Amino acid sequence: MIRVGSAVLAIGLGLSASAAHATQAGQTAMQNWAAMDQCERNAQAAFPDYSAEALAKRDAALNECLERKSLPPRTPLAPGH
Repeated sequence: MIRVGSAVLAIGLGLSASAAHATQAGQTAMQNWAAMDQCERNAQAAFPDYSAEALAKRDAALNECLERKSLPPRTPLAPGH
């Protein structure tokens, strides 16, 4: 019984250690998402109104920020774009 418990513990520790090293892509994705969210917050602060004109300007500011940081574009918020 002790052997089974020890084996389960060893497998669990081994999996958690390998998972910690296998998250480089995940960490990069999280950093990209954080940068994309910061671009979104900056665009929202610059154009807080919800008119079609403000949404178009916000989309342009967001796309410019994402392009500067080499991040993928988001779906436009302005109607008809």
